[in-house]
Amino acid sequence: MSGWVIGVMVESKDEPAPVRCYFAVGFEDRAKAEWTAIDGAAGLGNIAYSPVGGLEPVQALAPLSPAKMKRLGLASGEVRPLGKVLPRKWL
Repeated sequence: MSGWVIGVMVESKDEPAPVRCYFAVGFEDRAKAEWTAIDGAAGLGNIAYSPVGGLEPVQALAPLSPAKMKRLGLASGEVRPLGKVLPRKWL
């Protein structure tokens, strides 16, 4: 693997409850990818610090192989926000 799809729970003024925002992160190290996704989500609102509806506030959802990263255009070290809808083509 060379990257990760990470979900981060964000508390936004526009939403009544925290929502999960998804990020593709081009770091092989899982912990580094999670922290990088948190940094990316910080601009969207406050990061939840406890589970919400049974979902962890920060969770690595799937590893990304080098071939998948190349096919989807994610460079090593790049962080790409994927939105609030489960990014099925990335999983």
